[in-house]
Order: sequence, then C-alpha cells, then structure tokens
Amino acid sequence: MPAYQVAPVATAAYTRGFAALAEELGFESLWPVEHVVMPAAYASRYPYDASGRMPIPDAAIPDPLIWNTWAAAATQRLVVGTAILILPQHNPVVLAKTLASLDVLSGGRVILGIGVGWLREEALAVGSDFRSRGRRTDESIDVLRALWSQEVASFDGEFFRFEDVKCNPRPTRSIPIHVGGHSDAAARRAGRRGDGFLPLGAAPRELARLRSVMEQAAVDAGRDPAAIEVSAIGPADAALARGYADAGLSRYIVASHEPDLDAAKRVLGEFSEKAIASMGEA
Repeated sequence: MPAYQVAPVATAAYTRGFAALAEELGFESLWPVEHVVMPAAYASRYPYDASGRMPIPDAAIPDPLIWNTWAAAATQRLVVGTAILILPQHNPVVLAKTLASLDVLSGGRVILGIGVGWLREEALAVGSDFRSRGRRTDESIDVLRALWSQEVASFDGEFFRFEDVKCNPRPTRSIPIHVGGHSDAAARRAGRRGDGFLPLGAAPRELARLRSVMEQAAVDAGRDPAAIEVSAIGPADAALARGYADAGLSRYIVASHEPDLDAAKRVLGEFSEKAIASMGEA
C-alpha cells in the first residue's frame, strides 16, 4: 500500500490556502472525496488498492459540499467538483437544493461527480440499501435533473415521488453530472446518463477499455459519446498528464497527498510549470 501523507484538510486555513494556491497555479478545478463514516472494521473490499484496504482510514474526510463552499468562497474561477459523492446515500431532493445553492453562490462553478459506493458497512450506517444502490443512483440522477430544469417538477419513481414542487434557487444551468467508478456498470451508466466519466483507479490500458464501454453505451442510448467528458485521476506526473491529453481526455485530476501547503506549492507548482503551462502554449 502506498505511504500516503495526510494534509489538514479539515481546517479552514488549509482549505482556503489550498484553493487559492490551485487557482494561482492555473488549475481548473478541485475534486474532494466523500465518506460519511468509516467503520472501525469492515469486510467490504476497497477496489482501488491491491490490499483491499483503504489507505489512511483514520484521516479526516470533510463533507465535500461544505468543503467546496469554502474553496469557492476563497477563489474567483476555480470549479468545485466531487470525486466522488456517494449518490445513493443522499436524498436527491435535499441534494438538489444544496447543489443549486452552491452553484448560484459560486457563479456556476459546480460539477457533481457521483458513484454508487463500495463500502456496504457505510451504506448500512447511513440507512441506504446497498443492494439497490445502482437503481437508486439512476433514479436520483433523474430527480436532480428534473428539479434543476423544471420550474414546477413532478416525479414518480421506485424510490422517490413528488408532485408539482418548486426547488428554488435553480442552478445557473443543469449542473453537469460525472459518473465515477471502476466497473463496466459505471462506464455504461456514464454513457447512458452522464455528462462526464471518472474512471477511478484505472491504469491507462484499463481506462481505454472502460472508455470504449462508455462510448458504446452512449451510442446504444442515442447519445453522442464525444459530448461526454472523460477525466483521468493520477499522480503529479506531467508526462502522464500530457499522454492523457494526447489521447483526447478532457481533464487530468492530480491526486494530491502533500502534508502541508508548502509541500503542495512545491509539487503542484512543478506540475503546473511542466504540464499546465506547456499544454497551454501548445
């Protein structure tokens, strides 16, 4: 398992400083993660490490939407995303209001990255049925878009029902929803329903295969796969980022593990100089 370091992400000073630094260095967006609770022991297998265990299980994981309000307030143009928010653990009617509020207050800078979740014990603690998380996710996406796009919205589904309701404020636009995950099911969901795809934990070869699965699902659903943004997540490796850009990916998200702002400035500054600036000049 990699030796991850832990930054003080739950402090206001670090959050404001990191967001301002990212904007200063030319980064487009920030993508915090979500876990509502972490069980002290769990049988579920973490899918993004060969050990099956989540690195730094005792690290603070602030609520990503509250964290993003601080990041947005400290910046002018930085996009605030989530990689990922565990959608079936949320009531989408409440979530629609929260996200719309953040989008309006930030001037239209929100992207919602979602996934179904891998941690059965967390779902149980939240009160969400782990077995139906895929269907609940699909329906939640439909609920969010209905509330964001319709002045008076109604919905009649398996999990959620409402009639003639208004959700104000409405966002500046229907907030883009990027589907995250490592499975073929996630790739197909992105193709059928997503504005973007976040193939989490995928090496370049696997990412290409998942991208193909996503594109075929989009075609089967009568959608244009070229309109679906595909992002990669990886280390602060400029050559790797340029390779993904050359392969036509929309975004490279740097996984930052620096323990403090000084280290983040050094590592991300070097990445910005070698990758962001050079690609901007190309």
